[in-house]
Amino acid sequence: MVEKEQVRPLAPASDRPPSSDDDETTLNKKRFHQRRCFKYCVCVSIFIFLIAIILIILIFTVFKVKDPIITMNGVTVEKLDLVNTGGTILPMPKPGSNMTIKADVSVKNPNFASFRYSNTTTTISYHDTVVGEARGPPGKSKARGTTRMNVTIDIITDKIVSHPGLQNDITTGLLTMNSYTRVGGRVKLLNMIKKHVVVKMNCSITVNITSQSIQDQKCSKKVKL
Repeated sequence: MVEKEQVRPLAPASDRPPSSDDDETTLNKKRFHQRRCFKYCVCVSIFIFLIAIILIILIFTVFKVKDPIITMNGVTVEKLDLVNTGGTILPMPKPGSNMTIKADVSVKNPNFASFRYSNTTTTISYHDTVVGEARGPPGKSKARGTTRMNVTIDIITDKIVSHPGLQNDITTGLLTMNSYTRVGGRVKLLNMIKKHVVVKMNCSITVNITSQSIQDQKCSKKVKL
């Protein structure tokens, strides 16, 4: 009887049917994992959205290519030979001589990247006739900096003397000429944004023949991107 009443051993844990507590624990773990993944996706989405907003703001503010500003700071007459008849100096350029004009030009770069420009060209016209031309060397205007250039132009006075409109200018004692300056270059931001820029400036210059000084100067500018 003692042998018959011996207790049988318990079944292994792996053979026992899953309890409701185990199911609830597994479900809670799954829900926790889902919530963690959802929070991670939300954080990543917010981060990407903020980066996109910052980039858009930078593109339309800091990285926006602004127009370089070209300015004619001043023009001086370095050399002007006048006609001398018997000790009397006439307010008229001497034929066969050259007239020298020096222009102080500055290029201001308002961008956060340097502005590299090629050879600059300046021409002087008298009543739509080109009487002088000068070329400047290429250069670079630093970010948010200003570069100044001194341009020396030799004027062929024979073209002025032979022009029929000179007599009227001699009567007033004023010689009005037009200058045209062209500066072409490129602005490069972060090796990604490149803009080709051409700055043009037209000036009307009035020279007092007797005093050999600039009486008046008016300029207009145009930028092409």
